[in-house]
Amino acid sequence: MEQELAYSFHLGSDKNKSKLAKKIAKENKSGTTSLSNNAIQNANDLSRVNKHNLRDYDNQRELIFTVVGTDNIVNDVKQVYLNEFEEVRFEYNNKQTKKDRKIDDYFKKVSESQNDVACEIIIELGDMDFWKDKEKEYRYKMIDVYREQISSLAKILPTFKVANATIHFDETSPHMHIVGVVLIFFVLVVLAPCIQTYMGGFLFSAAGV
Repeated sequence: MEQELAYSFHLGSDKNKSKLAKKIAKENKSGTTSLSNNAIQNANDLSRVNKHNLRDYDNQRELIFTVVGTDNIVNDVKQVYLNEFEEVRFEYNNKQTKKDRKIDDYFKKVSESQNDVACEIIIELGDMDFWKDKEKEYRYKMIDVYREQISSLAKILPTFKVANATIHFDETSPHMHIVGVVLIFFVLVVLAPCIQTYMGGFLFSAAGV
């Protein structure tokens, strides 16, 4: 028997920059909110995301599962920068005649600029009513489903490079936090409204989920 699950796809926004969001964040142990996840502007923001997504603030990692990346999101993002931009950085530096125009560390340069170093996406399948009576073993079957979501995201947005993807099983419903780097921001902005149309149409077998 097939069952269509509610699908939620939250892309980076500025909602967490509001006064209310900042107030809520101060009251949370993680120092973050659960509003539509904000773009990650600098290394400090990335460290806070690492703390929240990997549950560093309470050291309770038994109910999270990392699908992509390691136990250090900051290093994961830095590795994407090396993989994607290091060759270009060398080429750029070789064309510069003035030393002060050369870039020693592209991640650091972006972090210190007005641009975002990374972006976060949250994907959630199923609502509270669907998950309220599901056992732990059933919830963990979502690992394979979320792996498929990562593969689909790579096809839909090849210019969004995933650095880390971690599933949270310690809340009402299993959901996945994805942190990645946008290589071409325009593509993400243009295609964002279409993502839920493509990825939200998946049907999942109740027996196989």
